[in-house]
Amino acid sequence: MSSNRSDKNQAQPNYWSVPVSELLQQLQTEPHGLSTAEAERRLLQYGYNLLQPQKKTSSLGLFIAQFKSPIILILIIAAAISFFLGERIDTLIIFAIVALSGLLGFLQEKGAVDAVGKLLSIIEIKATLLRDKKEKEVPIDEVVPGDIVILNAGDAIPGDCAIIESKDLFVDEAALTGETYPVEKMAGISASEAPLSKRHNALFMGTHVVSGTATAVVVKTGKQTEFGKIANRLKFRPPETEFERGVRRFGYLLLEVTLMLVIFIFAVNVFLNRPVLDSFLFSVALAVGLTPQLLPAIISVNLSHGARRMAKEKVIVKRLASIENFGSMNILCSDKTGTLTEGIVQVEASLDADGNNSDKTFLFAYLNASFETGFTNPIDKAIVNHKALDISKYKKLDEIPYDFIRKRLSILVKQDDKNLLIVKGAFKNVLAVCSNVEGSDGKIYDLAAARQRIVSLYESLSSQGLRALGVAYRNMGSETIIAKDSEKDMIFLGFVTFLDPPKAGIDKTLEQLDQLGVRLKVITGDNRLVAANISRRVGIKSSHILTGQDLNRISNQALLHQANQIDVFAEVEPNQKERIIHALKLAGNVVGYIGDGINDGPALHVADVGISVESAVDVAKEAADIVLLEKDLSVLAHGIQEGRATFANTLKYVFMATSANFGNMFSMAGASLFLPFLPLLPTQVLLTNFMTDLPELTISTDRVDAELVDRPRRWNIHFIRRFMTTFGLLSSVFDYLTFGALLFILHASTSQFRTGWFVESVASASLIVLVIRTKKPFYKSTPSKYLSFMTLIVIGAVILMPYTPLAVLFSFEPLPSLFLVVLGVVLLLYILGAEITKKIFYKRVRF
Repeated sequence: MSSNRSDKNQAQPNYWSVPVSELLQQLQTEPHGLSTAEAERRLLQYGYNLLQPQKKTSSLGLFIAQFKSPIILILIIAAAISFFLGERIDTLIIFAIVALSGLLGFLQEKGAVDAVGKLLSIIEIKATLLRDKKEKEVPIDEVVPGDIVILNAGDAIPGDCAIIESKDLFVDEAALTGETYPVEKMAGISASEAPLSKRHNALFMGTHVVSGTATAVVVKTGKQTEFGKIANRLKFRPPETEFERGVRRFGYLLLEVTLMLVIFIFAVNVFLNRPVLDSFLFSVALAVGLTPQLLPAIISVNLSHGARRMAKEKVIVKRLASIENFGSMNILCSDKTGTLTEGIVQVEASLDADGNNSDKTFLFAYLNASFETGFTNPIDKAIVNHKALDISKYKKLDEIPYDFIRKRLSILVKQDDKNLLIVKGAFKNVLAVCSNVEGSDGKIYDLAAARQRIVSLYESLSSQGLRALGVAYRNMGSETIIAKDSEKDMIFLGFVTFLDPPKAGIDKTLEQLDQLGVRLKVITGDNRLVAANISRRVGIKSSHILTGQDLNRISNQALLHQANQIDVFAEVEPNQKERIIHALKLAGNVVGYIGDGINDGPALHVADVGISVESAVDVAKEAADIVLLEKDLSVLAHGIQEGRATFANTLKYVFMATSANFGNMFSMAGASLFLPFLPLLPTQVLLTNFMTDLPELTISTDRVDAELVDRPRRWNIHFIRRFMTTFGLLSSVFDYLTFGALLFILHASTSQFRTGWFVESVASASLIVLVIRTKKPFYKSTPSKYLSFMTLIVIGAVILMPYTPLAVLFSFEPLPSLFLVVLGVVLLLYILGAEITKKIFYKRVRF
């Protein structure tokens, strides 16, 4: 369903300059939202809330797509010409084989598409709307104009909206306006001519809430949003993954080889005065034979099968092509909370500025955390859950939410006739706004004399692995609003310390990742002492830690050299994460980043593999390629192994298609030079291609040797070219042995020659899969039962085919029993030769 249907119905120009009550009337909606029936009607009217039309390929469309290859289309046209020239039986056979191949590809891809759709529904991003006068979570692509949306910190804005009411609302509009800092938003009216950045009562699709809450009415969706207009102009598409790039380059390689062979064979046959149409059909059929016709289906099946296996390991793949990047990842960047640690923050102590236990410090921290309305966070939750206090005599007056620049949360509370501003946050940022300190005796002292002692206490707490937040206060007199400059001349009260212990077994998990060739780099906002303590306790041996301040001082070139050597980055600002990841990528690494917070979106985008968790905020899940159902590195390690197994099975098909197929086609090209007839008829070439493809359909179920998943691997076209040449020529050697046996031992007729070569070609191509699927001797690596069974079925079928009624259709003749003996000898020699060649090849060429 198109997202731009009835665009005129979304025309609410300058809606930011219209009072909300009037806008609700224009949109024919109510403050309590739409009914489900009305929302469904509007979904039909406006279309899905998408920047691009929804790509739901119909079954018919998917089937037709199997025949979009130019080579297949040329073959069909040539066959149609042949039909009108009287070769009707052969033409019908060609059509039947092409249709059957297409049907196989369709069935495989249809199953893959359906399976992936079910997996993606698990992690669907939803918006909280008012429907039927109550809150309801709805998939974000089903949001329509007139919906009333409820927004909290971390939520993605589901469309262009007008704010009905808000509380301390700050929105990150960097993706739309380039504004570095979160922008405060509130209900009201903006000038009709106000530019995007000055529409303080409007919210835009593509942005997200940093802190605060809001209720808003959706005005525009899909392509009609400001973000949609930009995306439409840019024709945005996701960046090409390493896997997609590899497939494309592989396609170019095959195209080069195919064009050379086809032109050569056609020219030779015409030069030898063979019928032009037969020669053309034969050449195009060879091109079909060389082209891995089922490659798209095989890739889809392998990736979807891998995605299903990864889902069993609690790893959901959002973009199938990212599986290869996931498997080839050699560096994983992560925060420590919830990955290295349990992620369950607990209050350890509340201390005064001298390091003594302090009930007053905890009370002020409790007031600050209890009245906070910005965004739910584990720190405030831990304070509130630690001990219940009666705060009924306190009343909240105002708030400045926490943000990643100030790193402080300020709450103004009233107690009797006093108005107290209470600030809690990162120690250095709280201390920076203080000029005095309260001692253990309750007296107020000048901070300058006590500063070094307080800093030393903070460093001592941090070196013990405790996260220490500063707490400060100030008497505001009769002021009831926190002004921009209110956070000054504060009285430093003390610390609240938190403990987040290392996860049980995390050292073994990190060892497992190391064995898989994945190096963990910790990127945390915590101070260097806490980061160093936790890192040591989990087994990360890093002699040097790079801090956010260090990053500000060094050049990009210096970071490029240091990033590979350093495993712990501490006191890192959100925007510095991107810089670290970018440097690691430039150094030649495949970098994964795992994040679940509001400020992790940019880093997830820039990483080769963006990884989030099911419990993450919308903006993180939306940016991720892969979503973990549990925030656990052991889950990730199992997922990496499955990703590598999927990539390994895809390469098995590539190796087969570029060795056996290339060998057969090369043999036919050579045979055309000295045989007085076409070595195989076009129908027989297509049947050979179809039969050899059947076992490969089961490749996705095949077992993968341990050495193929023990380290990251990537597409290597140079390696594939050498593999194709080596094993293709080996295949041709045994094809020519078969030619010799047929011509000089059996004195075969033209029909017997074609039959004999067809049988040998299919049988050898099917058997060789069992050899080249592993680097080990084939008898030391057991294939899956499905691959083994299908291989035996195909070999049995081609041996029996010349003795069945199908022989007449394909111009086959029964073969003498002596040929079967010769075939057995040739196949045994071929397997032996392939094993010897494989051993030599892998000694010389590393993959």
